[in-house]
Amino acid sequence: MEYNTSREIMAIPEYGRNIQKMVNYAVSVDDRETRLILAKHIVDVMANMNPQIKVTNDYEHRLWDHLYIISDFKLDVDGPFAKPEKKDVYSRPKRLPYSEDHIRFKHYGLNLEKMIKEAIKLDVGQEKEEMVKMIANYMKRSYLSWNRDSVNDELILAQLEELSGGKLKLNEGESLLAVSDILSPAKTVKRKKGGAQKNKNNNQYQNKARKNK
Repeated sequence: MEYNTSREIMAIPEYGRNIQKMVNYAVSVDDRETRLILAKHIVDVMANMNPQIKVTNDYEHRLWDHLYIISDFKLDVDGPFAKPEKKDVYSRPKRLPYSEDHIRFKHYGLNLEKMIKEAIKLDVGQEKEEMVKMIANYMKRSYLSWNRDSVNDELILAQLEELSGGKLKLNEGESLLAVSDILSPAKTVKRKKGGAQKNKNNNQYQNKARKNK
């Protein structure tokens, strides 16, 4: 019995061993025209084995590249596409550089720290106060997406002060969004709409009462 471990290693196992044998045979043929005919037939078989590849625009080019790879770049034919270079196919991609940005609280992300830097630059006033409150609520929302078991405003404000180097603080008397409003924003909107409609109805009733007088 012949085991796969003792057989020739296939360059692209997805096509199976029969395709590998067909390619090996095409490489061994001396007549150049016959090799080309065999290569075209093999490409057709490869396409039929993977019909989903025809969805891509350059599928023929890819199949011919696979054919050359399976032949270990030994197939010498005048195909419709140039033979790829072995060094280009098997070359290792360049290592991606890691980000050197140090994020103190990773669950908030780097963008939050950028927002804090911009808020620090603002002049003292209403715009800066609104910005600080927005950042604090954003931090609370981000914290809840990471850990819903426990969160309190004191922790959020303490971390905001730490991230801003003590330059950003919420005004006294200001409060952050409630946890229920953050986790169920739809209910908040519905409640606000309902309240507005109720006020509208009350106003209409009061106006009507004044006319009847």
